[in-house]
Amino acid sequence: MCGIAGFVNDMPIDTKCPVLKRMTDIIAHRGPDSEGHYIDEHAALGHRRLSIIDLGGGKQPIYNEDGSLVITFNGEIYNYQPLREQLIEAGHTFITKSDTEVLLHGYEEWGVELLQKIRGMFTFVIWDRTKRELFGARDHFGIKPFYYAKMNGTFMYASEIKSLLQHPDFVKELNEKALKPYMTFQYPAIGETFFKGVFKLPEGHYFTYRDGKMSIHEYYDEHFRESSTKLDPLVDTIDRTVCDSVKAHQIADVEVGSFLSSGVDSSYVAAVARPEHTYSIGFGKGTYNESQQAGELAKLIDLNNTAEALTDEEAFAAFPRIQWHLDEPDSNPSCVPLYFLSALAAKDVKVVLSGEGADELFAGYIDYGVHTKFKPIKVLTRWLGHLPAGARHAIAQWCKGKTFHGAWHMYANLAPAEESFIGQARVFEESESDKLLNPEYRNAPSVQSIVDKTYARVEGKGLSELKKKQYLDMHQWMPGDILLKADKMTMAHSLELRVPLLDKELMAVAEQVPTKYLITDENTKYAFRQAAGRHLPKEWYDREKLGFPVPIKKWLREEKFYKYVRSVFERDYVSKFFDQDALLRMIDDNYAGKTDDRRKIWTVYSFLTWYDVYFVHDGSKPDVIAIA
Repeated sequence: MCGIAGFVNDMPIDTKCPVLKRMTDIIAHRGPDSEGHYIDEHAALGHRRLSIIDLGGGKQPIYNEDGSLVITFNGEIYNYQPLREQLIEAGHTFITKSDTEVLLHGYEEWGVELLQKIRGMFTFVIWDRTKRELFGARDHFGIKPFYYAKMNGTFMYASEIKSLLQHPDFVKELNEKALKPYMTFQYPAIGETFFKGVFKLPEGHYFTYRDGKMSIHEYYDEHFRESSTKLDPLVDTIDRTVCDSVKAHQIADVEVGSFLSSGVDSSYVAAVARPEHTYSIGFGKGTYNESQQAGELAKLIDLNNTAEALTDEEAFAAFPRIQWHLDEPDSNPSCVPLYFLSALAAKDVKVVLSGEGADELFAGYIDYGVHTKFKPIKVLTRWLGHLPAGARHAIAQWCKGKTFHGAWHMYANLAPAEESFIGQARVFEESESDKLLNPEYRNAPSVQSIVDKTYARVEGKGLSELKKKQYLDMHQWMPGDILLKADKMTMAHSLELRVPLLDKELMAVAEQVPTKYLITDENTKYAFRQAAGRHLPKEWYDREKLGFPVPIKKWLREEKFYKYVRSVFERDYVSKFFDQDALLRMIDDNYAGKTDDRRKIWTVYSFLTWYDVYFVHDGSKPDVIAIA
């Protein structure tokens, strides 16, 4: 795991220019073990290394035999060893034992087809000195980030936006169109980031940059479909593929630990991996500390678990620094415990496994289907779900806006996915955002236009509504929120996170799970849970999804935290974006218990904290704050 940064310029580059080092120094947390730079007349490639494979020989940049190609790489390739053997047989000469060099010679041998052969998480760039062409790619699911911009004649890229800010050609300007969608989705939801002119390379895509022109192409996409597979052989296949993926993700020349929560996903991974160390975290005792249940599981299956309880003061003190590491505002409350969990694990290990991916691949979210504890509605909705699409949609429209118990549940499960589902987060309704935002920030892509672009890619493919929802989350929620915070919070502590449940081989299995085995009357991700049951007690594999519980409701009704957040809302620049009086009424009413607007308040607070770090101040790493 590493960090990359660099730039290409049609005008000659001063090879003694210190810009590249500034770009890599600012992300030294991604790779504290070593740094490397390549600069010629037109390209500058920088690298920060966290040594995981070939500890002594894998330093980057790496060159091919004649020096015409040079690579920098962030990530891990889990099948690099057999590919290396193929390339040696084809006549390539290796000077290291690293997966980085496999990518380099693989590109020499197979070109873009290399991307069809590799299994892993990655962003990398290869500079062709002869063609003066930069080639780059991002992994299948967007596990690793890649940002780029073209400003003042310079094409620049990096693992984190803060690297781009170090380049003299970079123009820092807020993207006014990013704020309104964020208020609904809770994460950066459009292709252009909160920094105007800075974009994210989409997951499953590669690019070339030559003669001042960038060309982007897709090389991978999920192909959800139905199959007639029976449950027992399906469960066998899922478990076999999970075990294979976990084994592949443990390839390293350093110890690999694992995160462990009370949920089925990380528990399944840890039970299969059986690492020397697992890690859990929570807030205080009781409802907000699932590390207690994780510790119970660790004892049952004989794992060495390290747990830590956070204080509320610690969480608040670190929040500006968390938003700095994120690069863009993200109001997912789980960013906070994940930041501290990563710090805990990094005391012992450089690599951890985690459970991200299972909910999207195998339908772990209640919003996907008919699972509900209210039996009459469950039975009725299940029955109505067998009606023709036209009838289902008509009934859904009738339910919309009704107030009887279960009306929303019926609507969400009978309406077309395109109409009812925008992903796993929905904080502000657009009408609420329009009332709160100043006019210049209302003119932004609509929520529907954002999701419709993704839904259009599976239009006419005959997918169930559930599978369409999965597809949307794979291209919105997953890269925009889940994977972004996973990468940034772990790398903040020089910790490599691997996600064996988000693997292209497991995806090939998940794509064709019959809808009836995804969500049932018993639970979500039903087939996956049955596979996990081969390794876990029923109490763990059948437990409903909890997430990372964070006590923001408690915080915002506790005087010292309420006063601090309110003081942020009172700052002069807040009126630039929002109706400041309305914001203050919102937090006051919430504090008094008249309303429960915790998610809305936290979303605005997250944005303002980020804005303060990057625009009010100079974007340097902030100190922790004190809450009186």
